[in-house]
Amino acid sequence: MPDFSVLGTNHTGITVSNLDRAVAFYSNVLGFTLRDRGPRDPAFIEQVVAVPGADVEIAYMTAPGHTLELIEYRGPAGRGAVRPRPSDTGATHIAFNVDAIEAVVTAVRAAGFTVLSDPLQVTAGPNAGAKVVYTQDPDGVTLEFIQPPPRPASAPGTEA
Repeated sequence: MPDFSVLGTNHTGITVSNLDRAVAFYSNVLGFTLRDRGPRDPAFIEQVVAVPGADVEIAYMTAPGHTLELIEYRGPAGRGAVRPRPSDTGATHIAFNVDAIEAVVTAVRAAGFTVLSDPLQVTAGPNAGAKVVYTQDPDGVTLEFIQPPPRPASAPGTEA
């Protein structure tokens, strides 16, 4: 057993190629709120991320129950892009519960971004009965959307 406790999730960080475009996607397409945006001290960032020449601008976007940290690196030179498939080791995704999965698909497609499949019904596991779809943000980060199954109607006289 560790000598500490994880208390909760603070945020999920995503490195983006263009902060303006990413902020627009997460706010205009997904409805997140921009909470904070600005550069950070390069000397501090270099130490934290262990990358000489690291220079960033960061935007914090909030959604119900979660915060995304969008990070655009302006340095060092020679940065690359990673485009893993969901099946590649090290690939990650973020899953969000939604109330209207077809509307999410419509919004993502209308904004010109990728939807990897039509929504499908989950048949097993903790999300059985839900509808699910994978999409990608402007930099190819996989975003999963889950519409929970409808709640069964209460029997007459059993409402809380």
